[in-house]
Amino acid sequence: MHAWPAPEVPDLPGHGSAVRLHDTAAQGLVPTPAAAPGEAARIYVCGITPYDATHMGHANTYLAFDLIQRAWLDAGHPVSYVQNVTDVDDPLLERALATGQDWVRLAESETALFREDMTALRILPPQHYVGAVESIPLVVDLVVKLLERGAAYDVDGDIYFSVHADPAFGSVAHLDTPDMLTTFGERGGDPGRPGKKNALDCLLWQAEREGEPSWEPGEAARAAGLKPGRPGWHIECAAIALEHLGMGIDLQGGGSDLAFPHHEMGASEAQVVTGERPYAHTYVHSGMVGLDGEKMSKSKGNLVLVSKLRHAGVDPMAIRLALLAHHYRTDWEWTDADLAAAEVRLARWRAAVSRPDGVPADDVLAAVRERIADDLDTPGALAAIDGWVARQEAADAADSADASASASASAERNTAAPGQISRITDALLGVAL
Repeated sequence: MHAWPAPEVPDLPGHGSAVRLHDTAAQGLVPTPAAAPGEAARIYVCGITPYDATHMGHANTYLAFDLIQRAWLDAGHPVSYVQNVTDVDDPLLERALATGQDWVRLAESETALFREDMTALRILPPQHYVGAVESIPLVVDLVVKLLERGAAYDVDGDIYFSVHADPAFGSVAHLDTPDMLTTFGERGGDPGRPGKKNALDCLLWQAEREGEPSWEPGEAARAAGLKPGRPGWHIECAAIALEHLGMGIDLQGGGSDLAFPHHEMGASEAQVVTGERPYAHTYVHSGMVGLDGEKMSKSKGNLVLVSKLRHAGVDPMAIRLALLAHHYRTDWEWTDADLAAAEVRLARWRAAVSRPDGVPADDVLAAVRERIADDLDTPGALAAIDGWVARQEAADAADSADASASASASAERNTAAPGQISRITDALLGVAL
């Protein structure tokens, strides 16, 4: 599966510093990446289940990890980035059935639209963009290994993972057992299924169901206990990450609704199957974007879609600025006022850099780098650019109001400043002016 075209990232003078990010597992800020200077930083971000178009919650999440990549690149780290597509799963199959579409065509069309949205928003693509279907052999291999280690078992033909085979289970999201059970049931789990050893044990391989797609696991896997079927959700990401990044990745990322059960389960499966730890040095989660008092989600249908805004003529850079105005970890509600304010900001920035010269901008790069390095403080970074724009506007106003002031103002200006600002916003914030 292919990703989308990579936007060019301008080079900036010097290097940014280590980025401190809030680690869900550590419950505080930690420096990232764990990689040594000059080494590749490894990041895995959970991708879409392609049964509907990209909404603002998705855009908020992928923008956050785009910023992390940009900051790591600015600090001198090459980045090895992997993202999956869950192109076979219950929500996709249910949507296809409800709409009378072929599930494969639905997944392909929505994935193509997602690529278009990411390209328009100038999100850096992964080097490996990997579908669940193409990863089934990897999943089968891990499931067989977990069975061989006594960490998986059969329930009426389905294979389950024993979560407590990992002594560290629970150390990612830090939920107590009642909260785990509630959240597990709300987010695709089956805590009440009879025959399971523990209510929290999660599905690794689902045996074939009538009317649903399934795959032959192979002779060796059949001998180990697998019947024709399809992968569970959590093992899919663990298999893809281990194949392309290995253990001890620098960052596992996604929305905050993935901390449990998805990232918790995936980490434990990887740690048990390899006998190594940690699966990831840092777990970073973005906040939820709401609409009209509820989390924006496909299941609720309360969506503001990137594609619809684009097709209505909204500049993707305005959408990006609207998202950047909120800290990535906060939960917030999308409003028309967010977009209107972003469009005004974008117009002001573009007008300011369109001048042939500008007020000094030497302090802006350091200020933006400092804010981004502090847990992606994008509101602070925008304020640093706003400050330069305001000075530029004031100088323009002074030039227009008093011809004698023009000479003194021009003496303090330089032709490089607008270009400096454009490169900073592009390289670090991904906003093309």
